[in-house]
Amino acid sequence: MNYKILNWVEEYLFDPTPPQKFVSFLLLPLTLLYTIIVVTKRKFAKPKDFNIPIISVGNLIVGGSGKTPFTIALAKKLENVAIILRGYGRKSKGLYVVSDGKKIGLSPLTAGDEAILLSVSVPKAIVIVSEDRVIAIKKAKEMGVKIIILDDGFSKSNIKKFDILLKNEIEPKNRFTLPSGGYREPYSFYDKADLVLQEGEDFQREVNILNPTKKMLLVTAISKPKRLDKFLPKDVIKKIYFPDHYFFQKKEIENLMKRYRATSILTTQKDEVKMKNFGVNLSIMELNIKIDKKIKILDIEF
Repeated sequence: MNYKILNWVEEYLFDPTPPQKFVSFLLLPLTLLYTIIVVTKRKFAKPKDFNIPIISVGNLIVGGSGKTPFTIALAKKLENVAIILRGYGRKSKGLYVVSDGKKIGLSPLTAGDEAILLSVSVPKAIVIVSEDRVIAIKKAKEMGVKIIILDDGFSKSNIKKFDILLKNEIEPKNRFTLPSGGYREPYSFYDKADLVLQEGEDFQREVNILNPTKKMLLVTAISKPKRLDKFLPKDVIKKIYFPDHYFFQKKEIENLMKRYRATSILTTQKDEVKMKNFGVNLSIMELNIKIDKKIKILDIEF
C-alpha cells in the first residue's frame, strides 16, 4: 500500500471529499449490517467477572488515539500489573508472555511492535499478547498479578471491566461506522464507557525529539501518520509513510537515508523497536501522555 492509497483511505474515513461521500453512501447497506452485528453482540453479551480489577483502554475510531502511551502512563502508576493486548501486526498466533516483569523474551516479529514498546516502557509489568483475552486474563492471574490493563479492550463486552474511552481532539466528520465511516462501533457507544477522556482537556500529548540532527528523514508505520505533523521540527527533509505495523527491512532504511542524504531517521517509539538493531542513526519522537490531575481512575491519582 503506497502513500497515495494511505492518504485516500485516511481522507475517506476522517474528512471525505464529495466523491468519497458518494462511495460512503453506496456502502451504507454494508454499514447497516455491520452495525447491527456490533450492537447485537454487545446487547446479548454476558460479562464474566474474573475477580480481579480490569481496566480497559480503548477508542471508537479506526486507528490510533493514544491508547499505547496512555496505557504506559497508567501502568507506571500501578504495582503487580499485567498488560494484555492482541498484538496487531505480529507474525505469530496464540498466547505469548512477552515480558514476565523482569526480561523481554520475544522479538517484535513474534510479539508485535506495541507489545515490545509496552515491555520496554514499563519494565516491571507483565505483558501478554493473545487474540483470546479471556485466556490471557487467566494466564495473568496465574502469574500473580493484582490488576490487569486491556489495551484496546472496549469491544470485549464478555469481560467485566472498567471501560475508558479516549476521544481524539479531532474526530471523523463522517460519524458512520465501517465501511462508510471511521468508527469501529457506533458513536453513541461513548455513553457505554465508564469514563470518556477528551484529548486537549483531560489529557495532552507531549513530544520530545531525542537525538535531533540537521537533516532528518521521517519514516513511520503508524495509523494516521499526518497526526505527527504538528510535532515535527523544521529539520525534517521528507516524510515516508508505510502501512500500520509494517516491519522495516534494514536495506530499505539504508537506501532511504542514502537517497535523501539524511543525517538520521526520525521515527516514533513504536517504530524504533523494529529499527534499533539496523545500525542507522535514529532520532526518536518520544511521546508522553500528560493526564489532568482532576482525573481519577479507580483509586489512581495522576
